[in-house]
Amino acid sequence: MSLLGVEDLHIHFRTDHGVVRAVNGLSFTLERGDTLGLVGESGSGKSVTALAIMRLLPRQSAHVPQGRIIYEGQDILQLSDREFRAYRGNQFGMIFQDPMTSLNPFLPISRQLSEVLEVHQGLSHRDALRRSVEMLERVGISDAAARVQCYPHEFSGGMRQRVMIAMSLLCEPDLLIADEPTTALDVTIQAQILELLRDLQRERGMTLLLITHDLGVVAGMADRTMVMYQGQCVEYASTRELFDAPRHEYTQQLLRAVPRLGQGRAARTVTQERHEGAQ
Repeated sequence: MSLLGVEDLHIHFRTDHGVVRAVNGLSFTLERGDTLGLVGESGSGKSVTALAIMRLLPRQSAHVPQGRIIYEGQDILQLSDREFRAYRGNQFGMIFQDPMTSLNPFLPISRQLSEVLEVHQGLSHRDALRRSVEMLERVGISDAAARVQCYPHEFSGGMRQRVMIAMSLLCEPDLLIADEPTTALDVTIQAQILELLRDLQRERGMTLLLITHDLGVVAGMADRTMVMYQGQCVEYASTRELFDAPRHEYTQQLLRAVPRLGQGRAARTVTQERHEGAQ
């Protein structure tokens, strides 16, 4: 049985100008322990799909008229808010795009991390703080016992992203959704964050849904890749197969848009070289 299955998912948004159909009949499965790369241009429905899985769509405007999201045999869309709280944080974790807007600027990191464990795991404040410091150390933040008392603005962009990773992993979720986890980071920090995610996934046996527009990231991280365009899946295949022989015209265009290496010879895409080197 797959860990997660999305079946014929439709997501609509009500606006002043009518209904926007953000996701139209999306279906895919995610096997336990695998990494699925979800790629596509901005507005293709990637992040909306992730928010639907986490049950974080805005209630005032979003509507799911059709479809199911099956987690270990249970359609989580049919659960009440109270029932789903046992899933969010414990079974599902999420790294959001912008850590500066995801973290509360008015609270120290210690409070934001320990609250996750107090709410979802029932730990005392002392035990939650100890676990928080341990997790900050694991994600590579030095002098974590002191820095846990800092506020988000006192961290660099890369360090804030590590804090978000620590927060998402505190309850050891089975499924981690990483929505553009390296956006706005420089190349060196991007590589460190991706290597950290790979290490943590291997250690914990997590399943990873990686949302990105960077095909190089997908090539080095994902077992399977799904390409989205205008709210639909246009291609879904093993990552090797998709890079070696893309079938859909949109996927072919994405690959052609990647910068190429080499002059005066048949150039190969950066993503192809990374993928082959990872084998």
